Amino acid sequence: MPSRPVTARPTVLAIWMVIAGVIGWIAAFALTIEKFDKLVNPTDAASCDFSVIVQCSANLDSPQGSVFGFPNPVLGLAGWVAPLVVGMAILAGARFARWFWWAFAAGITFAFGFVLWLIGQSIFVLSTLCPWCMVTWLVTIPTFYAVWVHMLRSGAVSRSQKVRAAGAALTSWVPLMAIVTYAIVLLLAQIRLDAIPQLVDIIF
Repeated sequence: MPSRPVTARPTVLAIWMVIAGVIGWIAAFALTIEKFDKLVNPTDAASCDFSVIVQCSANLDSPQGSVFGFPNPVLGLAGWVAPLVVGMAILAGARFARWFWWAFAAGITFAFGFVLWLIGQSIFVLSTLCPWCMVTWLVTIPTFYAVWVHMLRSGAVSRSQKVRAAGAALTSWVPLMAIVTYAIVLLLAQIRLDAIPQLVDIIF
């Protein structure tokens, strides 16, 4: 028997996924260009190298920057197309089966876990904060929360009304969950790297 499509149409989620997909893809593209430049001119500093702490070069040149044997930004170039396409499809009226949402959520969960690992490596091993990497973190974290809240709310996880009600109740908490996660990352970066003053100087 084929899987029944999830009936709830997550318009807000779709809009966010389009925005996140565009931002994430731009960040991945920028990092890919920086990697190409580093390969051609290995001694030159990257354009996103602002200080010893806030820079791209250390991340791009490290083993952590090519975990699967190729530069990590290539994953972003391919991966961020998915939420962009899914978001546009939803806005166009598409409905997806439960199995599709589970597959999509699995991909988002992998991205979230990978980002958390990269955050730990960046702060505690490389002692750097890569600007374009941080843009990727910025959109991956809320996307993970938003997709899983939709999974609960729409019945993709369980048909139980209690589970769906819990998902609906969590919807308005997604921004706060993302902000709390950002705050934890920033706190760790401040404790380990004294990063806040440098970030403030760069931004302002």
